[in-house]
Amino acid sequence: MSATPGSDWTNTRLVEECLRGNEQAWHVLIDRYKNLIYSIPLRYGAPHQDAADIFQRVCLDLFNELPRLRDAEALQGWLIRVTTHKCYHWKRQPSSRESGWDEDDMAGRPADLVIPPDMLADLEREQLVQDAIAQLPARCREMIELLFFESPPLPYAEVAKRLHLATGSIGFIRGRCLERLKKILEGKGF
Repeated sequence: MSATPGSDWTNTRLVEECLRGNEQAWHVLIDRYKNLIYSIPLRYGAPHQDAADIFQRVCLDLFNELPRLRDAEALQGWLIRVTTHKCYHWKRQPSSRESGWDEDDMAGRPADLVIPPDMLADLEREQLVQDAIAQLPARCREMIELLFFESPPLPYAEVAKRLHLATGSIGFIRGRCLERLKKILEGKGF
């Protein structure tokens, strides 16, 4: 299993390819930022259905605004701002209060809407880790995802079965994969 074509492209190249109509580039772009976009409404206490609606609205804005994006390498920050703005407006709708959102979570005027620095730092770190995991070889990427992103956590025997490996080799391979991930993260300044 190899990496998705385009998954190693810079944001600038991805945006260029998207604007040329490259459907694969759109898939890579959304896949790269889906966790980031979806996590913001969840951090503000949105139910999963509301978070999914906000995700769709942000993706639609991305599609519509991509030709006007001035700096493709600043896309992550743009997505954070747009998603936070959507959360604010979603919060202000009476129907969002009925779905369980707490009005005090995001109270304030749009001009006052600022992402707390600690939340912004967390989101940026999470995205950095996701980008680094995407750079791993397919086998390592799959192992990391199975070991650390499944809920509830999978036992080694199940991971070994899914990866067609001996159970006793999981710990050794996991260590090598984590070392690769560490080097990629260090290279990114993590």
